[in-house]
Amino acid sequence: MTGLSPAVEYHVVNTLGWTDLRPLQRAAVGPVASGADCLLVAPTAGGKTEAAFFPLLSRMADEDWRGLSVLYVTPLRALLNNLHPRLESYAAWLGRRVGLWHGDVGDGERRRILADPPDVLLTTPESLEAMLVSRRVDHRALFAQLRTVVIDELHAFAGDDRGWHLLAVLERVQRLSGRPLQRVGLSATVGNPDEMLSWLQGSQRGRDRLVVREPAVDTEIDVTLDYVGSVENAAQVIARLHGGEKRLVFCESRRQAEELAYALRERSVTTYVSHSSLSADERRVSERAFAEARDCVIVATSTLELGVDIGDLDRVVQLDAPRSVASFLQRLGRTGRRPGSVRNMLFLATESPAFLRAAAVLLLWRRGFVEPVTPPPAPRHIATQQLLALALQEGQFGASTWAGWWGELEVMAEGEALLTYLRDEGFLTSDGGLLFVGPSAEREFGRRYFMELLSSFTSAYELRVVAGQRLVGTISPLSLAASRHQDVQRILLAGHAWRVESVDWERHEVLVSEQPERAKVRWPSEPVVESFALARAQRDVLLGATPDVALSRRAVDRLATVREQLAATVDDSGIVLQRTNAETRLWTWAGWKANVTLIAALDVDATADNAVIHLPADFPAASIRDTVVEGAQPFVAPEAVNGLKFSAALPLALATATLAERSTDVPGASDITTRPLVVRSVDDTD
Repeated sequence: MTGLSPAVEYHVVNTLGWTDLRPLQRAAVGPVASGADCLLVAPTAGGKTEAAFFPLLSRMADEDWRGLSVLYVTPLRALLNNLHPRLESYAAWLGRRVGLWHGDVGDGERRRILADPPDVLLTTPESLEAMLVSRRVDHRALFAQLRTVVIDELHAFAGDDRGWHLLAVLERVQRLSGRPLQRVGLSATVGNPDEMLSWLQGSQRGRDRLVVREPAVDTEIDVTLDYVGSVENAAQVIARLHGGEKRLVFCESRRQAEELAYALRERSVTTYVSHSSLSADERRVSERAFAEARDCVIVATSTLELGVDIGDLDRVVQLDAPRSVASFLQRLGRTGRRPGSVRNMLFLATESPAFLRAAAVLLLWRRGFVEPVTPPPAPRHIATQQLLALALQEGQFGASTWAGWWGELEVMAEGEALLTYLRDEGFLTSDGGLLFVGPSAEREFGRRYFMELLSSFTSAYELRVVAGQRLVGTISPLSLAASRHQDVQRILLAGHAWRVESVDWERHEVLVSEQPERAKVRWPSEPVVESFALARAQRDVLLGATPDVALSRRAVDRLATVREQLAATVDDSGIVLQRTNAETRLWTWAGWKANVTLIAALDVDATADNAVIHLPADFPAASIRDTVVEGAQPFVAPEAVNGLKFSAALPLALATATLAERSTDVPGASDITTRPLVVRSVDDTD
């Protein structure tokens, strides 16, 4: 017996043809069915969706839930579209219905949902909030019967502002429902699942909570690290290896994905592309074709790291290195799904820094390390957004009772001070102790009925690329600026080269036609900010630690070369401080945040990356050991707040403080100051 209701158990056996539940699914039945808040943790394709949904279906039947009783929230529309038919088929076993609501769902379907709510509704946090503020939605009636919220890919939410936004919206929904809502999170492997579940509970901390992990099994894993030196060489390796198999290649940038896809097609490899700058239609076509094909490659960025189903895979290839062990595990989990198959990943590094980072990721993995997921500190801008959104939702709210909508939720901790600022600056207007949307909010966010206010993340300005009637995707204006000196402008997108026929800057549109000649495409990008753990693991590799994975002959040679090239930057006995004629280099190998925090504590004009701090040539080494790091925060230019969503509704000092707190690593900086310094002189006169 599974512990599921008889009707659900019958269909699991007879409709799906399963002889048993998977380990995580069996382990999750009791905790989820108990009504406790749960976090279900397993790699990609671990059966997390069914582990949550089957017990909830059982409760729905056994307790006779009626109306909209389950919200299922994911970070991506593509994931919702992928899940909808599967969950719809499961719900139909009991005569229940599953609805879908996001930005691509038309008004007709939305009206049907409102007229006759389904039992389960799939949505995103942004669409959920849009329901709350819409004048066409009776949100109190819609959510009156709600019992449970399932949050898929919780790790993707928890690490950024969308997580804070999600928690705040759930608190408002919970108040409308009039009862505590069970929260069930689904996550890939993370380093701190208990803390993440406590965070998910929001104002409900103290309720019963249970973390359910996939039971450990001895699974064969085949990981190989190779060095190929260029994207072209990577394409050559991929084209020659594993013929007849389905291969998923992860790239660390859209530019790299496009270049690799083009190079593979030049070598007659059936290739598809998926990344965030392609249109939804382009991505769906690629993902569907790949799922149904054999002997092909799909080249993707992290868009396919989450649980979109693209069928069984034979191989995963990683170009260069993922940013974390958690990301590596998520991608590795794409393979080994079929009985008798092996989880596998082939790393193809195209440059030495990426090779070193790949080796460090694998070293940490073999040590059993997985990064904790930490919500960003000081989400003040999300708090101001929530106060304005509540005014839209309710029309007006009490100046002394507003906190009741969020309870003790951490995101609203500075709400009173922020509320005062919003009133003083005209974002909210007061009348008789009630607050409602003011003229400053109308002016700053009021376009298209406050649509800008309902999105908690910022997308870079991009131009739509159109070929005839086909929307191919989007590109940065940098792509055109880079080629304006040419008579004919060309770009690369969706793995094809395009000739730019015209640019309509007012409509943000580029008209193109396909052409055979290779081109380039650029997107704005920021330096990779590496964690303290990852940077220090690179130092360990340079000092001789080698990950316990298969190394190609090229990888062995490159490892020796990298160690030789960077030998002067590391020392077993401490942190290397290099003196040159022009500057002092402190080789911390501590990550960018730790380095800029130390710069702030030193109060010196300096620059840094993940590995080194560049100090003045005459900087006294002794002052590093004497520095008090506690309380130090990196400098943030006032102009930088433009990249913080909703910063217009924050005092400038608070906006810059928010960004500074998010760039700070006091423990990492403190670690630097406590280690012995190894001083070396370098002659740089040549």
